[in-house]
Amino acid sequence: MAKRHLSVAENAPGDLFVDSSCIECDTCRELAPDVYGSTPSGQSFVLEQPRDDASWLRALQAVVSCPTASIGAERSAKEAARSLPAPLDGPVFRSGYSSESSYGAQSYFVKRDDGNVLVDSPRFAAPLVKRLEGLGGVRRMFLTHQDDVADHAAFHERFGCERIIHRDDDHIGAEVTLGNEPRQLAPGLTVIPVPGHTRGSCALLLDDKYLFSGDHLWAWEGRLEMGRNVCWYSWPEQKKSLRRLLDYRFEWVLPGHGRSLHLPAPAMRAEIESLLQRI
Repeated sequence: MAKRHLSVAENAPGDLFVDSSCIECDTCRELAPDVYGSTPSGQSFVLEQPRDDASWLRALQAVVSCPTASIGAERSAKEAARSLPAPLDGPVFRSGYSSESSYGAQSYFVKRDDGNVLVDSPRFAAPLVKRLEGLGGVRRMFLTHQDDVADHAAFHERFGCERIIHRDDDHIGAEVTLGNEPRQLAPGLTVIPVPGHTRGSCALLLDDKYLFSGDHLWAWEGRLEMGRNVCWYSWPEQKKSLRRLLDYRFEWVLPGHGRSLHLPAPAMRAEIESLLQRI
């Protein structure tokens, strides 16, 4: 539980606070950007206390989703716990319930007529599992890379979902392993290998609109970024992988770590071209 005596100095006064155990994962800022901010070092804090019930719901979704229980609140989060996954856009939801074993990586739930998809693994939390059951369960679990697999085994056991990961990152005994070429898993669901962060890193493109980028690509202050300091396999390969994304059209970048970004497809392409010039 978050400890009031460890509350960071930047918090706005009130019932909600973040303490110094925060690991800077961005989960809270993605779920409730109106409430949580970040210092230059990445430490989360309460930028503004929630103003209304809708704002409190988002803030409390972040409380239950924080992987290190670093957010405290002087009110119940039970309703928020039952409300996840939270709608993001179209068929895409934020799973919430980030796992400390994935260093707080964000997971996404995709509602599909041919079977729902989890992108990377959230925490196996009872309220989330019950809600997923109500939404039709999980047919596929797409794992962008080996770092963010968290509670994959528990979800596989509960839902019988097939786990999908690149063969070079498969340390879990996945049901489906991927190679080095793009692959269509189902209509509108395309895997794009993006080696760099890890040898087997892959992105998932949904409906030529949503790119689930894992730890390959993310946004910061409205610009796309990649991180050489978190590249565990090959920085030259990661740059090649970024250039490969110019072959595809999408409007959203939805990462495991870092901020999401939504732009019209031409502007997103221009942003990738700009990033290629900056790295």
